[in-house]
Amino acid sequence: QVQLVESGGGLVQAGGSLRLSCAASDTLLNINDMNMSWYRQAPGKQREWVAEVSRFGTVSYIESVKSRSTISRDDAKKTMYLQMNSLKPEDTAVYYCRGRAGSRNYWGQGTQVTVSS
Repeated sequence: QVQLVESGGGLVQAGGSLRLSCAASDTLLNINDMNMSWYRQAPGKQREWVAEVSRFGTVSYIESVKSRSTISRDDAKKTMYLQMNSLKPEDTAVYYCRGRAGSRNYWGQGTQVTVSS
């Protein structure tokens, strides 16, 4: 069953922007109580961590996206975002949302980001 749902992916040209969103598929899950992360997996590569925003608002990024991306969360909307600017073909991947709270671990099914040169 789907636990988290990503949206906002698509096909963009290099230099373009996208904003990815993540929300719980059911109101029984409250992402405001979770540390939220974005991961991505490119074809033929392992899934890698991209960015995280804690339940307290602390943010961190992988170096390759740090200067071009902003992770945030909106507690009122119970939604987490990844704003990606100056996109590069190397950013092409399926982007996954992850939520963690204690021993609990939730994943989305991913949203495709494709950046053309």
